Amino acid sequence: MSFSSKTKNELVRKMFENKCCQFAEASSLLRMSGTIQLAGLNRVNISVTTENPAIARLIFKLFKNKLGVNTEVLVKKNKVLKKGNTYVILITDATKVLQKLEIINFDNDSFNINYKLPKNLLKNECCKRAYLRGAFLGGGSVSDPEKTYHLEFVTHNEEFSKELCNLINSYNLKAKVILRKNNYIVYLKEGDQIVDLLNIIGAHNALLNLENIRIIKQMRNNVNRIVNCETANLSKIVEASIRQINNIQYIEKTTGFKVLPKNLREIAELRLKYKNASLKELGQMLNPPVGKSGVNHRLRKIEKIADKLRRKGESNND
Repeated sequence: MSFSSKTKNELVRKMFENKCCQFAEASSLLRMSGTIQLAGLNRVNISVTTENPAIARLIFKLFKNKLGVNTEVLVKKNKVLKKGNTYVILITDATKVLQKLEIINFDNDSFNINYKLPKNLLKNECCKRAYLRGAFLGGGSVSDPEKTYHLEFVTHNEEFSKELCNLINSYNLKAKVILRKNNYIVYLKEGDQIVDLLNIIGAHNALLNLENIRIIKQMRNNVNRIVNCETANLSKIVEASIRQINNIQYIEKTTGFKVLPKNLREIAELRLKYKNASLKELGQMLNPPVGKSGVNHRLRKIEKIADKLRRKGESNND
């Protein structure tokens, strides 16, 4: 089961007790996943289709038991791969309930769809959270945090998508809207933002699971960063050691160590003898001991002498 399905299954187990919250959640569920059907004589039906049986049960209980609305449930076999069922929740003669949920308005014996948020249903803070929960159940999804951080709501109207985005951002979040295949997507991409939204809609188990995954990923990234840094440092040390040894061997081959002052000759002999030693270790072998920067300074002088000898050799060949 996907992370998104687990999150929705957690949410549907909690039914709001307050009537106001039930209306708010019902309004967003129908808004996000309902289809209005004309029935004649200013009557309309509405159907909600879902493949999640838990969401189908929630919608049935919410409308029939809590709101007293006549509701039917149809079960169809999925044609694609013939796996699972599709649940169709049908609400007949839904004109009054759609008006009450502020989804449609009547004007001169004809109805218009209201694409704004139901202001009268969202007067209380609890109702705003309920509305967002219903919107997520009806048309939301959240990606597997092991792979990426992404939560989105799929809407079919630009005006409504902006209204929903503004409601989400009223909680100091940074949701945005994009157009994708004729749908308007309200989305969040930052882990912290998704955690906050899951908290707002009451998906606390999903929130904790996401936070645990984030912590593990952060630790893994930190370890990888440290390993990469150590590897890079080791590579630099090895390259520098090889370069230093080549310089010293070139001097020894061409002129011998007689051209080197005593302090440079000492460090050159130690470097040849202890090829894998660090600069700090080489400095401690000297008498008196010399710090890392002092050893590095002497090896740089040796490198300049080697480069000078190479240029001199090249000019003689010419």
